Amino acid sequence: MITGMIGNLYRLEPTFAELEIGGIIYGIHISTNTSYALNEKKEQKEQKVKLFITQIIREDAHLLFGFAQEIEKITFERLIKINGVGPKVALAILSTYTPKTFGLIIQDKDIKALQRVPGIGAKGAGKIMVDLAGFFSELITPKEPQKPDERNEAFMALESLGFKSTEISKVLKSIPHTNTQEIIKEALKQLR
Repeated sequence: MITGMIGNLYRLEPTFAELEIGGIIYGIHISTNTSYALNEKKEQKEQKVKLFITQIIREDAHLLFGFAQEIEKITFERLIKINGVGPKVALAILSTYTPKTFGLIIQDKDIKALQRVPGIGAKGAGKIMVDLAGFFSELITPKEPQKPDERNEAFMALESLGFKSTEISKVLKSIPHTNTQEIIKEALKQLR
């Protein structure tokens, strides 16, 4: 699996970039925020650029999605887990808002702001709000930035086990532990 790429910017469009790495040119779908960041590097004449990559393999295509910031990649990957939100809609969200702004929209439950994204109606906006409730609180305002966020790690682990994000958020609020393993153990007891 490809998780990142460092190479020379071969071509740049508002939502697509081509990166040359070792004589091979890769086509990568990007958000307009990432396009802007890459354009700044291009203007500064930086030779190499780095992108965080999400690779999606389908029956008919192998797709690469690139992000200038890791939080943008994390947001994208969380969005495409929501039923009915594909890579195209997730990129539209990340092209309309920065991850931090989008996180604040989710925290404030601002459905109208979410409906400004092309391809998202009232029903879709409501579903995204419910599925992402609590997801950004730890990402946007970490209490101790120098330490890895144990609660967020526990959240992601529980989510990968198939639990719903709304259930996880409720349970994590009631757990006083600060160790990731202890948080997961206690959460599993409550979620079963």
